[in-house]
Amino acid sequence: MVNADFDSHTLVLASASPRRQELIALLGLPVRIIPSNVDENTPDDWSPAGIVEGLSLRKALAVQAELELTGDRSSIVVGSDTIVVLNSKVMGKPTDEQDAFRMLRELAGRTHQVYTGVTCARLSDGRTSTAHRITEVTMRNLSDEQISRYIATGEPMDKAGAYGIQEVGSLLVDSIEGCYFNVVGLPVSLLAVQLEQFGITVP
Repeated sequence: MVNADFDSHTLVLASASPRRQELIALLGLPVRIIPSNVDENTPDDWSPAGIVEGLSLRKALAVQAELELTGDRSSIVVGSDTIVVLNSKVMGKPTDEQDAFRMLRELAGRTHQVYTGVTCARLSDGRTSTAHRITEVTMRNLSDEQISRYIATGEPMDKAGAYGIQEVGSLLVDSIEGCYFNVVGLPVSLLAVQLEQFGITVP
């Protein structure tokens, strides 16, 4: 049951990702989509947790600033960022097919971590909540031919680590330990806990 106060709030997802849009809809709350379009570069000395939390906050605050110009004071902006980490090496989205091949060759047959940071920012008082979740993912052993066929689908090009676990990329994954939705790009159970800090309880 949703808290009675929820109807005074609209969630604003600061992302153009269709996967995040599908996941945030699971909360059953009104949602608007306003991509943040922020610079996603970070200092070289930031930790993986620092990267995803810092970028999720940056995205949320960028959209918050945009909405404040419209006089919107009731919304809660949700920013999110996902990275893949292998042996402390951060993998974002591939720059081209060659980069995607390199990433998948490194990930094949090994276990890596997926970090997703989530920030909620309320316009009415500027309050924010930022957290992250980690999931362990083990890839199958893959031949160069298998990797090339997967890249030919076009799926890897807009995804951290060059794969999407919710699509054809699921065939590359041997096992996961932790939150599946974290790997997709939005740990909805973590988001639900964060929203409780703003008086919104779901389900």
